[in-house]
Amino acid sequence: MRDVTPDVPALHRRSFLKYTGALGAAAAVSASLSACSSGPESTNDTGSGGGRDRTLTAVIGYGNDGSWDPTQTASAFCMAANHHIYEGLLDTDPISREPYAALATEVPKDPDSTTWRFTLRAGATFHDGKPVTADDVVFVFERILDPDTQTLAKGFFASWLKEVRKIDARNVELVLKFPFPDGLSRLTLAKIMPKHVFSRPGAWDDAIKGKAIGSGPYRQTAHHPKSNTTFEAFDAYNGPRKPAFRKMNWLTIVDAAPRVAKISGSSSGAQIADNIPYANIGQLESGGMTVAGGAGMNNLFLMFNTAHKPFDDVRVRQALHYAIDTEKMVEVALKGHGRPSSSFLDEANPSYRRAKTVYDHDPDKAKALLREAGVKGLSIEILAVNVSWIVDCLPTVKASWDAIGVKTTLSPQETTAVFTKLDQKRDYQVVAAASNPNQFGLDADLIMHYNYGPENLWMQYTRWAADPVARQLFKDMDRATREPDPAKKKAIVQDYLDVVAEQAVLYPVVHNELMTAWDPARLSGIRAQPYPGINLLQAKWA
Repeated sequence: MRDVTPDVPALHRRSFLKYTGALGAAAAVSASLSACSSGPESTNDTGSGGGRDRTLTAVIGYGNDGSWDPTQTASAFCMAANHHIYEGLLDTDPISREPYAALATEVPKDPDSTTWRFTLRAGATFHDGKPVTADDVVFVFERILDPDTQTLAKGFFASWLKEVRKIDARNVELVLKFPFPDGLSRLTLAKIMPKHVFSRPGAWDDAIKGKAIGSGPYRQTAHHPKSNTTFEAFDAYNGPRKPAFRKMNWLTIVDAAPRVAKISGSSSGAQIADNIPYANIGQLESGGMTVAGGAGMNNLFLMFNTAHKPFDDVRVRQALHYAIDTEKMVEVALKGHGRPSSSFLDEANPSYRRAKTVYDHDPDKAKALLREAGVKGLSIEILAVNVSWIVDCLPTVKASWDAIGVKTTLSPQETTAVFTKLDQKRDYQVVAAASNPNQFGLDADLIMHYNYGPENLWMQYTRWAADPVARQLFKDMDRATREPDPAKKKAIVQDYLDVVAEQAVLYPVVHNELMTAWDPARLSGIRAQPYPGINLLQAKWA
């Protein structure tokens, strides 16, 4: 991997599916996880005995069978859980994303320095009772920076972080290639894992399957893929965000109807749920639940196979975007909880600027572009994930494309099936799917390198990386990464975002809110996130 480009690495076959949770995990991960093969101890335990020791039950609308390895997961459930199990040197507030001292004792006072020194918190221990040391920190970062080890986290660190050195048992030093203050908030993506556990043969495979041992406020007590994962407060935790719940039971319920039912009514089995369908907001609020949304990078995107004509022609890609009635999509499918995209970034992002090319609904322009490109009688099959809100949006895409004379077939499938086809390099025309890089952070450099780059997996899917426009884009992205002046950096980013908008190779159609519901009579301190999952590190019983 090139030092100057923080790309998501080119991954071996099937790895991306593990990262996103699209592949089923294997069965039991270890005897210490309560003999998973015996089945869930309970998926309805809400601690009916009452008191502060009762169990908090949460419903997560995403699978818990993705990779649990913090260095390579993008699974919504697993990432959310890992924030409660593990710590970084620094972690970030789930809403503002401002860094705070976690395993380290303080945030570096000079973020523009090319050397950051951290002292580990005195008395910090892993869930197996062993102390956290500098060796564990170096172990994790060496894995991330290892050129022969392909991890998702490498793409967030390799461009700017040169090495991590052990000073002594409680002190480490991070050496940067150039000043990169945005790196402080990224340190939460490098969760510190015990070397004595995960350096063993086969241990990284165990981590993928669900084995999780960290130093955070909650320890994992059982893991049942496709059912639930349980936690309990770690009594030896001495860090900044103390556990407020004696036990937690997180259920994975991907289907919308049973997920909503689990938190509905007087006999509801859970106190909080994410990924609430817009159609159920009124029902839940009338039942006494609080329902709140978080607007961010969550989006429906279209991805074109530029090796499949006529999608190599930018005019065709633009025409198909101009044709979509995005206002209708927001009104009908999203019930008003979204906005047509006016940039790759959402409007709340600090680096947002309205793009020079905005795809307002313009069917006449769409038809003109197709004529200019010499395209007639185009038929398209949209390969789409079957995420419920994506499926709700698809009829608007079909109706819009049919209206300009493009015969459109919808083909929603399980996420597993969609990404297996992409991973196997099968031919396709257009993919419609959901994405939210905000789960990794807010800075535009991170977001764009997650989606674009010469060795990026998404660019492999689009077959676009060798295009001359793409090559110049990647150079501009590298230049922005290295630019020390914040204002100049922002200007470079905004300029290359205009290129991304114009090219429309992988581009959002709408940005939408993600809704979270909870019982305010039982929980307080909840904040709705603009990305999947929940964060309960500042929540407590009401």
